[in-house]
Amino acid sequence: MSNLNVKQLAGSSIIILIPVYNDWEALELLIGALDAKLAESKLEADILLIDDGSTSSHDRWRRAGGTYPAIGNIEILELSRNLGHQRAIAVGLAYVRHKRRCNAVVIMDADGEDSPEDVPRLIEMFSSQQGRRVVFARRAERSESRVFKMFYSLYKVIYFLLTGAKVRFGNFSVVPYDLLLKLVVVSEIWNHYAAGVMKARIPYVEIPTKRGKRLSGDSRMNFVSLVIHGLGAISVHSDVIGVRALAAMLSLILVSLVGILVVVILRLFTDLAIPGWASFVTLSFFVLLMQAVMMALLFIFIILSNRSNLVFIPGRDYEQFVLSVNRVYSYQ
Repeated sequence: MSNLNVKQLAGSSIIILIPVYNDWEALELLIGALDAKLAESKLEADILLIDDGSTSSHDRWRRAGGTYPAIGNIEILELSRNLGHQRAIAVGLAYVRHKRRCNAVVIMDADGEDSPEDVPRLIEMFSSQQGRRVVFARRAERSESRVFKMFYSLYKVIYFLLTGAKVRFGNFSVVPYDLLLKLVVVSEIWNHYAAGVMKARIPYVEIPTKRGKRLSGDSRMNFVSLVIHGLGAISVHSDVIGVRALAAMLSLILVSLVGILVVVILRLFTDLAIPGWASFVTLSFFVLLMQAVMMALLFIFIILSNRSNLVFIPGRDYEQFVLSVNRVYSYQ
């Protein structure tokens, strides 16, 4: 793909992938706003909705849908069970790679917090990169509560200390079709899409965006969901974390051995002796040493186990979660 510009991105050359879990009212508003922004930029797109095991029916949404001049087709890929946001995205990307042809896939949420007005900006950046990089929307400004921002800042610090990488963006992005072949064989996107892109060293760029407001209903993201989401991102770097933890345990073993040696030297060759102190300190260092050795062996086992276990490859295994694919809208 070369010399690509926005005017070339017409018809079904763009697929907008939106995972949905019961957010049909917000989705209806989102699609209307998205259609308007696409039309303003003289862009057209198809929409693929990933129904992530919704417990509420989308039949009412089908009947309420209007006419969308900038949207060619809307399809619903129904999953056989609720997989969660990240895995729904992974299944959707694998499906597009195997069953559809396009120039780019836009990934965004159904609730409106990924603003429709940023979609043309992402596509324009994709065009300027000639389809060679994933384009991520980086949140330059957040709109959550102070408590959420505090915990999110703490999460970013922990993430950096454990992995050596920084958290800068989420799912809102544009993926060139030519990079989908590489992306859908990255097992890490099964747990966290953005972290998987980073882990696989797939080239990407970022553009600053502002978080939008939920269009309808209440957020289903609670504290437990946020923790699970964060752990999913961290788990992508489990091998790096294992090696770092192993290095820390080896350092602790070294400190314990040095401590025991110092105690022995002080006890045998100096008069700095308090009755019973040498035995107590030596025993303390010995206990610390044994714990460090056990932890080091545990981390070695985890690292080797992760490398030998079979992993889920979205591009290979996604079909077992696809229940049906139905076209619910087609522009006439």
